[in-house]
Amino acid sequence: MFKSSGPGILVAAAFIGPGTITACTIAGVGFGYALLWAMLLSVIATIFLQEMAARVGLVTRKGLPEAIKGAIPSAWLRNSIIAIVLFAILIGNAAYEGGNIGGAVLGLEAVFGDRYVTWFPWGIGAIAFGILWLGSYKTLEKVFLGLIFLMSLSFILTAVLTRPNLLEVAKGLFIPRLPEQGWLTVLALVGTTIVPYNLFLHASLVQEKWKAAGDLRKARIDTVLAVGLGGGISMCIIIAAKAIPTQEVTGVLDLAMGLEPLLGQASKIFLGIGLFAAGITSSITAPLAAAYVANSSFNWKAQRKDVRFRAVWIVVLLLGVGSLSLDFTPIEIIKFAQIANGVLLPVMAVLLVGITNNNRIMKGYKNTTIQNGVGVLIVLLSLLLGIKSILKVVGVA
Repeated sequence: MFKSSGPGILVAAAFIGPGTITACTIAGVGFGYALLWAMLLSVIATIFLQEMAARVGLVTRKGLPEAIKGAIPSAWLRNSIIAIVLFAILIGNAAYEGGNIGGAVLGLEAVFGDRYVTWFPWGIGAIAFGILWLGSYKTLEKVFLGLIFLMSLSFILTAVLTRPNLLEVAKGLFIPRLPEQGWLTVLALVGTTIVPYNLFLHASLVQEKWKAAGDLRKARIDTVLAVGLGGGISMCIIIAAKAIPTQEVTGVLDLAMGLEPLLGQASKIFLGIGLFAAGITSSITAPLAAAYVANSSFNWKAQRKDVRFRAVWIVVLLLGVGSLSLDFTPIEIIKFAQIANGVLLPVMAVLLVGITNNNRIMKGYKNTTIQNGVGVLIVLLSLLLGIKSILKVVGVA
C-alpha cells in the first residue's frame, strides 16, 4: 500500500486539520456515536469528488482552473468563476493558515508545555518552508506518509484505550439518526471533510505521480484507500470523545483533558502528537494548493521551483505565521474566506459534474450513471453547506 500510494495521502492529511479534530470532538462529546454515519457519508462524498478531480487532471493533463476555462464558452462566465476560485483559495487559505499552524502549536504545547510557545509558530513555519522549498513530489509523499502514520497511531490508540461498545459503534455508522440540535454538527463534519482546495491539489498532483489516463485505476485505488484512512482517523476521534465525562467543549485540547482521568498523562501525549501532525500537514497543503491554483489560473506552466510558484506559497505561509506571532486575528478576512468557500464548494461540485460529463474534454472517461447520481446529491449537500456558512458569517445561523 505504501509503495503504491499517491497524492491521495496528501488529500487525506489535508482534511484532517485542527478544524476537523474540533468538529469530531464536539460530535463525540455531544452525541456519542450517533453521528458516525455523517462522517461515513462525508468520506463517501469526498471519495467521489476527489476521484472526479483526479480523473480530470489525469485525462486532460491540466489543473482544474485550466479545465474550467476549456469547458465554459462564455468569456464573462469563465472569468467570473476563475475570479471566485482565485479569491476563495488564495485569500481563504491565507486566512486559515494561522489556524493550521495554531493547531500544530497546541499539539507541541500539550507535549512540551508552554515555556517556548512564542517560538513554536516560527519553528512550525520553518519546517513547512523547508519541506515546500526543498521537497520534490516524492519527498512530500514520504513526509505525509510519516505524518499520517503519527496521526493514525495517536488517534486509533486513543480510541481503542477508551474501550468503545462495538455494537453501538456499528449502529452509529450504519443506522442514520439525527439527534435534536444535531443538524449543525452534521454540517460541520461534512464541511470539514469535503475541502474545496483539495480538489485543485489532487488534480495537479496526480499529473506528477502518473503520466497517462491509463493509470486511472491506480489513482482510484489510492483515493479510496487514503481518504478512507483519513475518515477512519476522524471516526476514531469521535469514538474517543464519547468517553469524555463532560458536555462542555471549547477546543481540541478538551479532548486530552477530558480523557486524562481515563488514560493519565498519556492522553496529552497521544493527542498532542496527533494534533501536531494534523496541524502541520494542513499548514503545508494549504499554501501548496494556493500555488497550484494561481499557476493554473494564470497559465504560468510553472514548475514547483519557479519563483512565481514559490512566491505564492511563501506569502500564504508567512501570513499564517505572522498572524499568530503578532497575535493578530484577521476576522474580516476570515469572514470573507468563509463566504467565498461557501460559494466555491457548490460551484466546484456543479463544475466537476459538468466537466466529467463532457466527452470532448474527458475523451471516453465520462461519469457513469452512479457517479452522476452521487454527484447530484453532493451538489445539493454542498448548497446546504454553502448557505449555512454564509448565514453563520452574517449572524443568522
